[in-house]
Amino acid sequence: MQELFKVAHLALNTCLAVKPGEEVLIVTDEPLEEIGKTFYQAAKELKAQAQLIYMLPRANHGEEPPQAVAQAMRAAQVVVIPTSKSLSHTRARREACKNGARIASLPDSTPEMLIRALDVDYMAMALECEQYAHLLSEGCRVYLSTPAGTQLTFSIEGRQGYPDTGLYTAPGSFGNLPAGEASIAPVEGTAEGILVIDGALAGWGLLEEPVRLEIRRGEVMKVSGGRAATWLEEILKRYGRPARNIAELGIGLNPKARVTGKVLEDEKVRGTVHIALGDNVSMGGKVEAPSHLDGVLLKPTLKIDGVVILEEGRLHIPKGKPA
Repeated sequence: MQELFKVAHLALNTCLAVKPGEEVLIVTDEPLEEIGKTFYQAAKELKAQAQLIYMLPRANHGEEPPQAVAQAMRAAQVVVIPTSKSLSHTRARREACKNGARIASLPDSTPEMLIRALDVDYMAMALECEQYAHLLSEGCRVYLSTPAGTQLTFSIEGRQGYPDTGLYTAPGSFGNLPAGEASIAPVEGTAEGILVIDGALAGWGLLEEPVRLEIRRGEVMKVSGGRAATWLEEILKRYGRPARNIAELGIGLNPKARVTGKVLEDEKVRGTVHIALGDNVSMGGKVEAPSHLDGVLLKPTLKIDGVVILEEGRLHIPKGKPA
C-alpha cells in the first residue's frame, strides 16, 4: 500500500531521523505483519541496516517479549515496534533505551490509523505537547471530572511531565506513533474518587457502556458497568494489586486522531484525557506490573492547582504560565 509506505518513510525519516547504515530493528507479530513489513521496506529505502523480527503475540499490554527479542532491541540503534500488544511499558524497552536506542512503539495500530494520524505538523504539535508537559511538571494537585460522572483527585507533586511529541531523534528517546500527548505518573496512593471511562479501553476497544471505577488510596477498589467491566476485573484479578494502580494521566493533543476503539490513537485525540492502570515505572513511578491499560475519557474538565487546563474537552494554556 503506497500510502502506508509513505507514512512509514515519514516516520523513520522525520520522527526517528534514521541515517544510512544505522541498525534499524522492526519487531512485529502476525496480526501487524503488514505494517512491520512496510516499515522494513521503508528502512531499506533509507539505506539502513534493516532487520525484521517476529514474535508470538503477547497475552496483554505490558507483557515482556521473549529474551531473544529483548537482546536484539538492546543491540539496535533504532527500534520500531508494531505489535498487537504494547511493549512500551516493559523492561526490554526501558533497557534498550538505556543502551541508546531510539524507539517508536505502534501497538495495535492499523494502516488506516497510521495513514490518518502520522501525517501531522510535528513541530507545531511538539510545541503544544511540551507546553502541557510543563504545566504537569509544575503542578501539585489535579482535579478531573467528566459529564459521564468522573470525580477524581490526585497528587502529581514532584513528578515529571512527559511530552510525546513524535520526534524521537536523541539517543534513548522513546514514544508512540501516532504521537501527540502530554502525560505524567500520579503519586502512588493519592488518587481518590470515581473514574468513569466512557470513550475506549485498551484491550477492549470502544465502550458500549461506561466502565465505573471506585478509587481509594490510589488503587481500583471496585469495577462496574457491563461486559467491559467484567473483562477489566478479570485482568485486574489476574495480575494482582499492582495492576490496580492509578498509573498515568495523559492529555491528547494530536489534531488528526479520532476515537476508533484503538487506544493507541484514541488516547491522542485532541481534547481527551486518558487514565492508565498498572505499570508506571517507565514514567518515573514506583509500580512495576505486567499490565498497563489506558482508558479514554470524553469531554473532560481538568484542573491543576485550581487552574483550568481543559474545560469539557476544550484546551487551555493558562496566561502567566511559562511555555
